[in-house]
Amino acid sequence: MKKGIIGKKVGMTQIFDEKGNVIPVTVIEAGPCVVAQKKTVENDGYDALQLGFSDVKEKHVNKAVKGHFEKAGVSLKRHLKEFRLDDCSAYSVGDVITADTFAAGDKVDVTGLTKGRGYTGSIKRWNHHILRMTHGTGPVHRQPGSMGANSTPSRIYKNKKMAGQYGNEQVTVLNLKVVRIDSEKNLIAVKGAIPGAKDGIVFIRDSIKA
Repeated sequence: MKKGIIGKKVGMTQIFDEKGNVIPVTVIEAGPCVVAQKKTVENDGYDALQLGFSDVKEKHVNKAVKGHFEKAGVSLKRHLKEFRLDDCSAYSVGDVITADTFAAGDKVDVTGLTKGRGYTGSIKRWNHHILRMTHGTGPVHRQPGSMGANSTPSRIYKNKKMAGQYGNEQVTVLNLKVVRIDSEKNLIAVKGAIPGAKDGIVFIRDSIKA
């Protein structure tokens, strides 16, 4: 991985290319991020950069977090994330990484937390088929049906797709194209949809399958 940054999902819109084609894009406020810590093979066993994003007031952090940023000599940040870059030696603690580290045409992977939908039935959660809405079916149109045979195995197998918590999980969308960069406003327009609600925190990095 050569590049990485923390961002905030602004929302979706559409832009036009040179041929007049409409491109659906998600706008991400990417950075500016500051290097809060530098991990090395000698001290930590691996190379990585810890980036901080979004300023936060002192009253909203504890002593440990405050001391961590004071040691680095950078302002307090709300979000921290490690990125294992190929060349961490090119950066130092306190360096600022902005949206223009990426360029139009780049392929990126975006990781975010999906919208939480609470306790959900199997039809919505797993896209199960609904029963026929005809006379005689009974009030079981959206129920999962039989759980298994009576004598064998006399139990429900593990990982059976049933009702339960849906959403609120980390999801990564691969191979999204960067359509446009606004370096002045630190905005990145990515083709397609990304996980999460508006103002949700996302992590952008080089595509591993480009």
